[in-house]
Amino acid sequence: MMFCEEAKVFIFAFRSKVLSQLDSTFQSDSNANYHSQIPEMLTGNGCPKTALLIRDALEALEGRWKLLILFALSSGPRRFKQLSAEVSGITDKVLSKELKALEMNQLINRQVFDTFPPTVEYSITEHGASLEKVLEELHYWGLAHRAKIIG
Repeated sequence: MMFCEEAKVFIFAFRSKVLSQLDSTFQSDSNANYHSQIPEMLTGNGCPKTALLIRDALEALEGRWKLLILFALSSGPRRFKQLSAEVSGITDKVLSKELKALEMNQLINRQVFDTFPPTVEYSITEHGASLEKVLEELHYWGLAHRAKIIG
């Protein structure tokens, strides 16, 4: 139960952060009906283009660490060692690889400060923060799945 409460707190904090960062193009009337135009993926007439878009999204988020790194960055910028401590179980080598992939997909920013030794700080981008709704839906699906499987 503790994890569920922490997940809910995270989702609400993440949602408010995303809403404050979204620009007017995402809030315009032309995009308001976007979700109502998407076909039901599993029960409707999904198309190959839809499958391609889903594959792109899965490739950007593949692996067991990327979402956890984004969770850690959602509460503010972090340095490498802070991320390493917050994402328990990840090795420095894997964290470095995952950060590069997230940066390549423009989900995080890497900022190098001119200090000695150099200081590097990672933060989530607006593009990365746009995953909030996906993560929220994944969270709720996970709750329902757990209830169905475990009972």
